[in-house]
Amino acid sequence: MNRYTIAVLVRNQFGVLNRVTSMFRRRQFNIRALSVSETESSAFSRITVTFDGEEEYKQQLVNQLYKLPDVCSIKEFTPGNSISCELLLIKMKNDSETRDEIRAAAEAFGAVTVDYSKESMTFRLTDNAGRIDDFINLMRDYEILEICRTGSVSLEKGSTTIRQIMNL
Repeated sequence: MNRYTIAVLVRNQFGVLNRVTSMFRRRQFNIRALSVSETESSAFSRITVTFDGEEEYKQQLVNQLYKLPDVCSIKEFTPGNSISCELLLIKMKNDSETRDEIRAAAEAFGAVTVDYSKESMTFRLTDNAGRIDDFINLMRDYEILEICRTGSVSLEKGSTTIRQIMNL
């Protein structure tokens, strides 16, 4: 099974996200990560979806997405053609015995301390999915209180934009 990341440029209208994600559900794709936001134009939203599946079914899904009236453009991202990152917020127990080790690990990964109290420390890390996975796995040796993680956000390398390939 392969992992795919696609961006779907849609008209920014009520119900569009539901119609797009329902297409994944009907074709039995498990969405691993989902990120949605308005674009540089308030008329459009960008839905970035990371999911697992087989190539032939992925292509069928893309073809079906193009049939939705509010879908303007779709772009598939690979590590070679894109820049991608995720955001992680991780709250760790602040224990005097492990505090220095946790802070050293966070510094080594480039995580920033965004909240600090007697009971907890919260770090923010923006990086690719693999580095975030590695950081979380390292932190599992300590007491994780809470994790919040975004889906992938991706842009194509170079000057090409998703709006240049609009299907209107």
